[in-house]
Amino acid sequence: MSDRLWIAAGALLAALLGGGTANAQAPSAPTDTLPQRLAACTHCHGAQGRAGPDGYYPRLAGKPAAYLYHQLLHFQQGRRSYPLMTHLLKPLDKPYLLAMAEHFAAQSVPYPPPAPVALSAAQMQRAQQLVLEGDRSRQVPACASCHGQALLGALPATPGLLGLPRDYLNAQLGAWRNGLRHAHAPDCMAQIAKALAPEDVAALSGWLASRPVPVGASVASAPARLPMDCGSAP
Repeated sequence: MSDRLWIAAGALLAALLGGGTANAQAPSAPTDTLPQRLAACTHCHGAQGRAGPDGYYPRLAGKPAAYLYHQLLHFQQGRRSYPLMTHLLKPLDKPYLLAMAEHFAAQSVPYPPPAPVALSAAQMQRAQQLVLEGDRSRQVPACASCHGQALLGALPATPGLLGLPRDYLNAQLGAWRNGLRHAHAPDCMAQIAKALAPEDVAALSGWLASRPVPVGASVASAPARLPMDCGSAP
């Protein structure tokens, strides 16, 4: 055996037997930082909140801080139903929740390419109508009128719709339709979701999930006037 192999074998044996050198330093305590404290969040929502790999946990990075803060409160106070989130957030005070929201809002990470979704021509046309024009017959405003023309959200508290998995979009629209997700009254998204037909939900979620994020697009400024009253809007 060569000298190098003998040295490596000796070092490995010493490590296994706990026979470190006398001058070896004890490991230092980890630095207490907010990203380290938020490891429970990024375990599901991905590094820096860029989205989970399973197609369900949504992106947090870059969403308006006020929106993220409202959602943390909704989970904590039971307006959104997900026991794991409620359990994690229950002991935290409002300043801590706000710090969490501001941290993820400040993260700027690239969006992954969207997953292809097979939609018929009729579904594509219907989705584009709902996104850009809405449907007056159902009293459904255009998605873009609240979520911004780029669909990346609007300040101070409207989230983006792009870069989200189809499963997540379907789950949230379904939760609003079925009364499992709530916001402060008047709950405009619950009204909209309940006005949509099931086939509208399928077309919208597929179209939004398959759209790439426009290059250089960002969260829009607050619209001058919302098309309907929303309790979550300041």
